[in-house]
Amino acid sequence: MPAISLSGVTKRFGDLTALDGVDLEVRSGEIFGVLGRSGAGKSTLLRTVNLLTRPDSGTVTVDGAELTAMTGRDLRRERARTAMIFQHFNLLANRDAVANTALPLRFTGEPRARRRSRALELLDLVGLADKARAYPAQLSGGQRQRLAIARALAADPAVLLSDEATSALDTETTDEILDLLARLNREMDLTILLITHELEVITRICDRAAVMRHGDFTEQGPVPELLADPASHLGASARRQAARLLGEEAVR
Repeated sequence: MPAISLSGVTKRFGDLTALDGVDLEVRSGEIFGVLGRSGAGKSTLLRTVNLLTRPDSGTVTVDGAELTAMTGRDLRRERARTAMIFQHFNLLANRDAVANTALPLRFTGEPRARRRSRALELLDLVGLADKARAYPAQLSGGQRQRLAIARALAADPAVLLSDEATSALDTETTDEILDLLARLNREMDLTILLITHELEVITRICDRAAVMRHGDFTEQGPVPELLADPASHLGASARRQAARLLGEEAVR
């Protein structure tokens, strides 16, 4: 059973069709990337997966539960099986790292001692054990994203959604965050669906990927196969990038 399944999902905002009959299956335990330019429909797709945006038609199933058939308390319960990290972190400035990490557990009514112990465990997992009492303003961009990841993991989700989570980071920090996501995927068997406009994110950690344009996928499949396909947009983009880098190296 796939961890995420979208069938015939359509979403319109007035005259704009953001999603146009999208079909998608993300396998349990894989990292699946969606590559596309701004306006392609990537963010709407991601928000549809946890039904923060409800589609006009089609079905969305996550971890075996059909979210589009649910409302109210049932939907809120199943939505907790997904977590999301964002480009701009969305941390609470007036709470330290422990309190930010423990926030989802506070909403579920976990006892204070359990919230704190789980938060400290997760901060250690993401490499922030020594920053437990630090506030977001005292952390670097990479540390803030690590904190956001720790918070996302607090409720033990089955699926992690990444909304351009490395776009605001420099190259070295991006690599560190991607390595962390890959490690969490391996060690926790965590399914990750990420959207990005950066080819390097796809080629570095994704098992499979799709290219999105105008609300639908133009291609999808295993990343190595797409890179090797001369007719693939993903492969053509990678070859252009490699040629550019070789040209820059030759100039040096």
